[in-house]
Amino acid sequence: MSPSPEPVFPEYESDTSQTSKLIRKFKETPFVPVGMAGFVAVVGYGLYRLKHRGDMKMSLHLIHMRVAAQGFVVGAITCGVLYSMFRDFVVKPKE
Repeated sequence: MSPSPEPVFPEYESDTSQTSKLIRKFKETPFVPVGMAGFVAVVGYGLYRLKHRGDMKMSLHLIHMRVAAQGFVVGAITCGVLYSMFRDFVVKPKE
């Protein structure tokens, strides 16, 4: 008498690809992928500008790029929280 092979956490054992997970996350919280994309864009721009930074010190350039990337991510998180609060408290019909 073996127990039935029921998954302990069925929502974690579904056959979903990384793309479908990203699309689902984008629908649930649209500012998370925006923050990720902004971070990648700032890092890419920083790497591009690294070659053409002129006489700026390397450490100063890296600090500026780190602050810009962190600022973009924090801004995206803040916008996401504000969007979530707006959706939950303003748009949501009163029960």
